[in-house]
Amino acid sequence: MRYWISAILVALVGSWSAGASAGQLEKLLMPGEVTQAHAKYEVECTKCHDRSDQNRQTSLCVDCHKDIGTDLRDKRGFHGHALKPGAACTTCHNEHKGRGADIVRFDRESFDHSITGFKLDGHHTTAACESCHAKGKKFRVAPLTCFGCHEKNDSHKGKLGKECGNCHNTTSWTKSTQFDHSKTHFALKGAHSRAACADCHRDPSYKNTPMECVACHARDDSHKGGRGPLCGSCHNTEKWKQANFDHEKVGKFALNGAHAKVACESCHRSGDMKQKIPDKCAGCHAADDRHGGRFGDDCASCHNEQKWKEAKYDHELKAKFALKGKHAKLDCHACHTIAVGGPTKLPKDCGGCHKADDVHRGSMGTQCASCHTESGWKDKVRFDHDMTRFPLVGLHGTVACEECHANGAYRNTSRECVSCHKADDVHKGRFGKACATCHNPNGWKFWQFDHGKATKFALEGAHAKIACEACHVKPPDEVKISKECGECHARDDAHRGRFGRDCARCHTAITWKGAGVRR
Repeated sequence: MRYWISAILVALVGSWSAGASAGQLEKLLMPGEVTQAHAKYEVECTKCHDRSDQNRQTSLCVDCHKDIGTDLRDKRGFHGHALKPGAACTTCHNEHKGRGADIVRFDRESFDHSITGFKLDGHHTTAACESCHAKGKKFRVAPLTCFGCHEKNDSHKGKLGKECGNCHNTTSWTKSTQFDHSKTHFALKGAHSRAACADCHRDPSYKNTPMECVACHARDDSHKGGRGPLCGSCHNTEKWKQANFDHEKVGKFALNGAHAKVACESCHRSGDMKQKIPDKCAGCHAADDRHGGRFGDDCASCHNEQKWKEAKYDHELKAKFALKGKHAKLDCHACHTIAVGGPTKLPKDCGGCHKADDVHRGSMGTQCASCHTESGWKDKVRFDHDMTRFPLVGLHGTVACEECHANGAYRNTSRECVSCHKADDVHKGRFGKACATCHNPNGWKFWQFDHGKATKFALEGAHAKIACEACHVKPPDEVKISKECGECHARDDAHRGRFGRDCARCHTAITWKGAGVRR
């Protein structure tokens, strides 16, 4: 068989024209056309094949494809990562399949990009291949650095270098989360960590950015520079308006109660915090002082820092005068008409305030509380009249004080009945002023008088029927009535005194007439 093959070859060579080349002869023997990319080497089989050593074919490939040889040597790119040491190129690439044959056999859908040494993550996984691999250029020449693709997106214009990954990530180019700002001289805390870089870095070079608060917050500075540039001594990075300032330690004025809630400008009205302001209540609350300064500037003795209008003052403890009854409901100014601590000290006795109300005009002294109470000047006036020289008994106990004490001067009021009962005295004063001899306090008309016991002159017979005025024509203290009959019956004495003055020897008290000698 080998003989016949050799004979045929000899015959073919012998019949070949003298001008035919060895390359053309080899072309007749190749198994098929090579791909279009290798067509120009088709007549030079030795470019790719070593007839004496088939194992040299891979080294011949890399002799021509030097860039791939470099990747294999440096273990980079697709070939440097995907091929194991000693692997032949023909493992993946087969020639002599024709001009249009695909010897690369690359499937984009199933290709694992991580074996190239450039793993696709974040937005890279959804990006089109042409975004990085320019059309008409080899895949291997695509840039491997961020700056290589994102140079046009670099707002820093390359001034921060080409290591974009120090700040940016593949998830979002605009949201930088990778940069460790704490490694600079300005760590980002609180709201600073959420701020956009451009809020502070107006210069894309990010160099010479000021670190003083006022450089960014000048427009937020309600003090207008009055507190200087050290904003951090009061403000924090969480919220600008949540200022924290030890007012007690630095300002020597603790902010308690409502003071802790008011804006700084409420007291520091000029905005210059260094300007000294009053530390007395009246310094800010003069307009709120309805006392007009009469109680001085120690507002804290009554008012508190919770609510200005919720004033509380221990009048008993501090002023030694307890406010009870209607005193507790009075407005302060009802008594305090002048400034406290002035030349005139406010009196503590009743008369000091109630002189105009004193109907007694001072005649009863200054101890008003012995009768009046704090529940009301005229309310439940109490006085133990029994302790006077005129105890109130009978109807006297129900009579209003004014009935007897008409002029309000309770002292030296007459104790005689007639001083009040003159109009009731039907005797017109003929019986004197000792009305109680007959009358009693249970009722003026309830009277009784035992003439026999009281005067040693019993009223019998006709004497018992006559009016008192018949005998008592003048008051007893002016004229003492005689008990002799002739004193009253002189005009009735027909004897004209010839029988003496002992009329009772003949006459009786029953009737004057019908007289007879009785003894």
